[in-house]
Amino acid sequence: MSEFKHYTVMKNEAVDALECKNGLTYVDCTLGGGGHSELILERISPNGKLIAFDIDQDAINAATKRLSKYKNLTIVKDSYTNIKSVLKSLGIDKITGGILFDLGASYHQLTKQERGFSFSKEAPLDMRFNTDSDFTAYNVVNDYKEEELVKIFSEYGEERFSKRIAKAIVEQRKIKPISTTTELANLTVNATPRIKTSIHPATRIFQAIRIEVNHELQNVKNTLNDVLDLLDFGAIISVISFHSLEDRIVKQLFKYNSTRCHCEPNQMVCKCPPPILELINKKPITATQQEISENPPSRSAKLRVAKCIRKY
Repeated sequence: MSEFKHYTVMKNEAVDALECKNGLTYVDCTLGGGGHSELILERISPNGKLIAFDIDQDAINAATKRLSKYKNLTIVKDSYTNIKSVLKSLGIDKITGGILFDLGASYHQLTKQERGFSFSKEAPLDMRFNTDSDFTAYNVVNDYKEEELVKIFSEYGEERFSKRIAKAIVEQRKIKPISTTTELANLTVNATPRIKTSIHPATRIFQAIRIEVNHELQNVKNTLNDVLDLLDFGAIISVISFHSLEDRIVKQLFKYNSTRCHCEPNQMVCKCPPPILELINKKPITATQQEISENPPSRSAKLRVAKCIRKY
């Protein structure tokens, strides 16, 4: 296994938000390098319980070694999208303490050349979080119709030149399939007008394809809704997102489930059920300048926190 490198974004802020208590059950939905999990375990031991999810075997190997001294940790190689069935199989009915999501790709995934996430490294078009999956970035780039490419580039990448880039991809693959990251990056550069910007022209395209390959946005939305059914009264949900699309989903879901009334303006009597959540922070928490200087990608991270106030 190659060396696993991972910077734990907003480690203290995200774990502080959980208000960790000994004896309660916690979930880390994105184990990664184990930084958040380690801090949670320090605070809930010896009687607290932590369930940590990841689908990346490199992450699991690294975290298993790092956290080997903790006997109250269960690492699950599975997607957090299956949280309901996994917790049920472990005999856990409720998350009594809290749950943490650290969304997006890890430093290791983005920089490990053969994973194909980076346009600056020559690699096959891959971009899978779960390497057991058969569906890769190659399939998106070479199999999707032009209008489908335009849609994901526009929606997931918020790319203003989506039509030009999608057309260039379709024209190129008539000659031969696009099979590497640098081929796609160069094609994107050539299809994009020269404008003054610090962002590489391929950045948004690679983000959009990565989101599509891993069903990131739909997974986040579905799982957050599932988690609401699993939270015990007083349990806390802490979510770190890294781009506006993820953050919007979290913000809207938190806002809707913390609002007391959803009635139409002309409805005389409110029959809405009580809110499920109470917002801990109305505005997202962001990384400190010191952290950003140590790890520049932290600048885009946003942390939102809410507490379950539904009594059963």
